[in-house]
Amino acid sequence: MSTTAPDPQRVREASLEELHRLRLPLPPPDFPLVWEPGDQIDLRPGPDIEARAACLNVLLARARGMPPELGVQWLAEARLVDRLTPPEWAFVADGVGEDRVFAGHVEALFALAWLLGIALDLDPLRGAPEELAERLPNLAAGEPFAAWRRRTLVAPRSAPAAAAQLDLYYCLAWSLQECARSGLPLPGQLEAWQAGQRRWALEWAVVFSGPYHGEPPSWEQVDLTI
Repeated sequence: MSTTAPDPQRVREASLEELHRLRLPLPPPDFPLVWEPGDQIDLRPGPDIEARAACLNVLLARARGMPPELGVQWLAEARLVDRLTPPEWAFVADGVGEDRVFAGHVEALFALAWLLGIALDLDPLRGAPEELAERLPNLAAGEPFAAWRRRTLVAPRSAPAAAAQLDLYYCLAWSLQECARSGLPLPGQLEAWQAGQRRWALEWAVVFSGPYHGEPPSWEQVDLTI
């Protein structure tokens, strides 16, 4: 159910405080807000987020050597084939694309896991933890999608909490890019591309409605320009 989005200026102030704590460069004063006062906010339905997480999990497995026939079979049995984008399907079924590109989606998957409440936090200093795999469908053991959903106690985050993370990662991606441009040291292990992947998932999952928002974008339509 949609609700009024939190005050974007107050959320931005909290994001900037976090960047200051991390000793990162701050965006310029005219850096855009993600939403406007009075906008409505919601999250995509939980099953949609679960399905997207499951698809990314298969992409990661393929990037790490899973045979294509196993990936295709798992997706078909889960009835998730139509949830993949054309480039994703080409990679799973035929190996079209670069492994490293799809392997990088681990950070987007981590953000989706956080949205579902099966990851505790999105630490801006560290990459996705190794134990994330334990909270996802066990593809090596052939765990069905339905079985994973039964064993996973999801507790989706609130839309305002998700929006606050989105604003933080919108700003954080800019700051880490600025560090790369200026040769500044990073505060932790997280690099700009990792922050961008997390932002991708949050941009897709958090749905705004208002005068300046159109239809929610598909996964491939998410605009990651800054």
